[in-house]
Amino acid sequence: MFKCLLREVQYEVTVPSFEDKVAQRAIVMLLEPIYEQDFRDCSFGFRAGRNVHQALRVLRHGIVGQGARWVLEVDVRKYFDSIDHAKLRELLARRVTDGVVRRMIDKWLKAGVLESGQVSFPGVGTPQGGVISPVLSNVFLHYVLDDWFAEQAQPRLRSTSTLIRYCDDFVMLFASKDDAERVQAVLGKRLAKFGLELHPDKTRLVDFRPPAERVGAQTTLSTTCTFLGFLHIWSKTRKGKATVWQRTAKDRLARTLKAINDQCRFMRPWPIAEQHHRLCRMLEGHFAYFGITGNYPRLATVVHWTRRIWRKWLSRRSWKSYVTWEKFLRLVARYPLPAPRIVHRYT
Repeated sequence: MFKCLLREVQYEVTVPSFEDKVAQRAIVMLLEPIYEQDFRDCSFGFRAGRNVHQALRVLRHGIVGQGARWVLEVDVRKYFDSIDHAKLRELLARRVTDGVVRRMIDKWLKAGVLESGQVSFPGVGTPQGGVISPVLSNVFLHYVLDDWFAEQAQPRLRSTSTLIRYCDDFVMLFASKDDAERVQAVLGKRLAKFGLELHPDKTRLVDFRPPAERVGAQTTLSTTCTFLGFLHIWSKTRKGKATVWQRTAKDRLARTLKAINDQCRFMRPWPIAEQHHRLCRMLEGHFAYFGITGNYPRLATVVHWTRRIWRKWLSRRSWKSYVTWEKFLRLVARYPLPAPRIVHRYT
């Protein structure tokens, strides 16, 4: 009986109930129209009509079309676990005056967390698994970062600059190295006022000048940028013109192949048709996110390794089920995997 009660308490503390999720969804529907009037164009995360690929296009255009040559990659350490409740209430009070709504948000913020058998009530962090968490995090960074950059930082800079933010992932583009270094010097102090901390190893300034502009110049900075799972590098078009390619980052590629390997291992006993259907869905999902202009070679790499992984685990279904390449090629002729395809074209 005691164990059952403990399980019930753990469920109630760590996971919002169905009724709470419905109530949070209703509050989200109330808050979104209010803050959509305030949110700036630099914000792309968890907003209607905005997505990752729009942010990537703005980043590419800022470099190729607007001449940005210095990129400040920023990583906020444990952002969702570091949002100060008192600061968040102050920021919400600027636009939300309804007492009932604010009391409900307070209730969700005060929900306890069960860790190692101990219940704690931290004063920081958004509701774990809460429907309302993305909106609250967007509101917090809107005031802490977006407004500050547009109203205080940019007017003091000498050249063009751009902020691109997808929830807590954001980069800043600068045409001048001096401007980039000035913002980098004060950004940590700005975030610290609201209880946030920059990750010292993942926040860095990138020298993103084209190779032709770096000839003869010595730099200790990185020359590639990673944002939203894509590695941004300078390369050339077929006509020899310098351009920016966005390729799947190595860690995301490794994560995808690991997920495919784990899935193939799990579904060894399944019928071939069901395995094929599942792999096709995984690959189509991968193409839907990473299928952008210039990324075809990495998509082809995923399909190539998926075939090898699938054959490996088909050969381990039993001690006498080894699948030769000849037999496997006949199998994939009957159950073909989807070919790599570009879903989001930038030109």
